[in-house]
Amino acid sequence: RYELSSDGFTTLKIYDILGKKVVNLVNEKQDAGSYSVDWNASNFPSGVYFYVLRSNQLVHTKRMILSK
Repeated sequence: RYELSSDGFTTLKIYDILGKKVVNLVNEKQDAGSYSVDWNASNFPSGVYFYVLRSNQLVHTKRMILSK
C-alpha cells in the first residue's frame, strides 16, 4: 500500500539483492490518493528484495524479505 500526496507519473519496481529489476508493478500517471498493489511472487525464490516507489520528487526504497 502507498499514498500519493499529489498527481504524477508513478513507478513501482522490485529489485533482487544484486540490483537486477525483477518486476515493474506500476508505470503510469496516478492521481493523489491511496493505492494497493499485489505482487505474485510464486515464481521467485526466497530472499531479500527491494522495492522502489517513484512519483514526482518522491523516491522511496524499502527492503522486503520473501520467505516461502
